[in-house]
Order: sequence, then C-alpha cells, then structure tokens
Amino acid sequence: MRTPDDAYALIDGGVMIDIKDADAHLQSLCLRALGKSRPNPNVAAAIFSAHGQLIADGFHDRTVSVDHAEVVALKKAGSAARGATLFVSLEPCVHTGTTPPCVDAIIEAGISKVIYAIADPNPIAAGGAQKLQDAGISVEHRPSPLLDFAQRAWIHKAVTGRPLMIWKVATTLDSKVAASDGTSQWISNEESRADVQLLRAQSDAIVIGTNTALVDNPHLIPRGHSARPVRVISGEQEVPATHRIFDEEARTISVKSKSVPDLMQVLVNEGFNQVLVEAGPTLGSALLASGNIDELVVYQAPKLLGAGKEFVSHLGISTLADFLELELLSVTQLSGDIKAHYRVRGR
Repeated sequence: MRTPDDAYALIDGGVMIDIKDADAHLQSLCLRALGKSRPNPNVAAAIFSAHGQLIADGFHDRTVSVDHAEVVALKKAGSAARGATLFVSLEPCVHTGTTPPCVDAIIEAGISKVIYAIADPNPIAAGGAQKLQDAGISVEHRPSPLLDFAQRAWIHKAVTGRPLMIWKVATTLDSKVAASDGTSQWISNEESRADVQLLRAQSDAIVIGTNTALVDNPHLIPRGHSARPVRVISGEQEVPATHRIFDEEARTISVKSKSVPDLMQVLVNEGFNQVLVEAGPTLGSALLASGNIDELVVYQAPKLLGAGKEFVSHLGISTLADFLELELLSVTQLSGDIKAHYRVRGR
C-alpha cells in the first residue's frame, strides 16, 4: 500500500496519476499547512496537465505569505495553468478578505477544470463553485475522506465556533501519569516524545495548567520544527517569569482563571484552528467533562506503577450508563509504546 510520501514522490516524478494519488498528495500538503494557516483553513492545491502530470502545487502558509493555496500554485504554474485542471482540498473562496477571491485568480489563469474535495461550510466564503461554473469552467465536487480528516480542525471551528481540542496524554499501562512522589519524566519513550513534537508543530496553540508549568517547567517549543505555536497557561497559581515558557521563542498567553469558559473564550478570540492540550488531570478532565475535548492522543508505555496520579479525574459520571464513549481512529506502535488516537463520540 502506498503512503502519502510515496504518492508525493511519484507525482513529482512527472508520471501519470489517478485521483487516489492526487488525494494523497493534497493530504500531505494539507498536513504541512497545519499550524501555519490560522485563522484560515490549511488548504492545499495542485495543478495538473491534460496528461495527468503535476505542473505546480502549493498550500496556505501564513508564515510565508497571505496567498491562499490556489494562488500559490497558480503563481508557480504561470502560463502553464491555461487549460489545466486544478485540484483543491476546499471549495475556492468567492469573497474578499485579506486577499481577493481565489475564484477570480482561477478564472484569470485560464484553468479549464476545478475539482474540489470539501464544500466550504463558511457562508461568507461559499459559492465559489457556482461562480466558476458561471464563468464556463467545469467544476466537480469529489469528496475525499483523506482531505476531510486532514482539514478537520478548521472545519470543526467553522461549524462549532471553537477550535478542535486534542488532549495529549502519556501514561503507564495502569493509567498513571505520575508516581506517588510526583515524578513523571519520562513515562513514554524517546520515539513517542519525538512524535509529540509533530503534534505540537501541527497545532496553533498548546495549553497547560499552572501546576504543570510549575512542576515540569516545560518549554513547549516543537523540537526539530520551525513552527512556534502559542503557549497558553491557565490557572490561578503564579508562575515565575524566569520559567522557560516565558522566553522569547514563542508568544505566551496567561489566562489567570480556573474557569473553563474563560479559557475557551480566549482560544476562540485568538482564532485558533487546532489546540493541543498538554495539561494534567485537573484541567484536562475539566475540559473533557465540559465537552471541550474532541480527541485524545494517548501514549501508553509498557510500565506499571500501581499507585500514583491517574490521567483522568472526576467527569461527573456516577453510573455506568453515563460513560463517555470514544471512537478509536488509529493505533501505532512506537518502540514498545502504543499510541492510540481517539475521537470523543458526539463531538
């Protein structure tokens, strides 16, 4: 089975492709845009010749330019875009915001056909497909589970009004995140910790509680990545300005409150698409119980402690019938640790 990276190499080699290859290529570009596009979606676009060869591609990266993915690809393609097919992960926008509408650039470039994976749920930006059709361009809506999942954070925000919240947990086999004496570094292994760096890089912000800031003194800068997610500390305890989280390598926001609504309002106001929660049991469980955790990524180490702090605390559940159900999305083995990615059902 080919991976997205395989598809990327094949397309770059100029070979004939099919839609599965194009989907995988766009997926890889959407993932590269994660953490770089907010408040906009992590859109990817690719332009193909009539013979199915890649002409140019691009993704939305606000750390480099305000240009949307379609415009990035069109600028690379130049005159070669005339008569070509544009694949885009999200319906091209029809409104003027920071930039002019993408549909105008597509029409002007002479694109003959547009295939898009997801209809824009934002009523302000939707309608691009119709305008392209009105201009005589062939338009096809071709749904893609790969691209749905790759762009789920922004879609979630567009639908619910708040960012996708992912709680990352490193735990022992018996669900402990710290021993009885409070020690917690390191429960997971080196490969798991490296994987967390990618999760951080793909997030617009990382949330921790003041207790985690005081006990662990984390830096939260993704190692090996250029991304600099905003660091958010929530709680009433005072964290010394000398702690690593206050250095100048990234912006830090302090929410001096234990109130979940106060924290969520800050995250909404900032326009974050995806937020990684690296908080301990108190804040993490409060967010989960209040309906503000959408996914969990659990790194489970093959270790037993028997006693200590468990990763989840009170959820307000007193009877089995009220259990919180999770949907398993994927499982990966990381040098003995097990990484399990879950979606909270109903969110």
